[in-house]
Amino acid sequence: MASIFTRIINKEIPCEFLYENENLIVIKDINPKAKIHLLIIPKKEIPSINELEKEDKEILSDMFFTAKKIASDLKISEGYQLHFNVWPKGWQEVMHLHLHLLSDL
Repeated sequence: MASIFTRIINKEIPCEFLYENENLIVIKDINPKAKIHLLIIPKKEIPSINELEKEDKEILSDMFFTAKKIASDLKISEGYQLHFNVWPKGWQEVMHLHLHLLSDL
């Protein structure tokens, strides 16, 4: 069964994309933990960091550079967090790789 993020990417579930390119999308977290809480999600369904392959380097790099661009666009470059949760014991709720971008600026 496809993850909720795959269903959002495939437009089976309506959601506003704040950013999209060939590798990923960016959406707001529905349960924000900060004033700004965005999710940077690869279009390729990778369950977690543990399942990354060498050929996923470009996707991972794109996720970080997208985070940097969004932080700049939102004028929060002076203070934000990036983090991954890994598997349920590491608080990952959706088994589809995603990078959290959070800021209270």
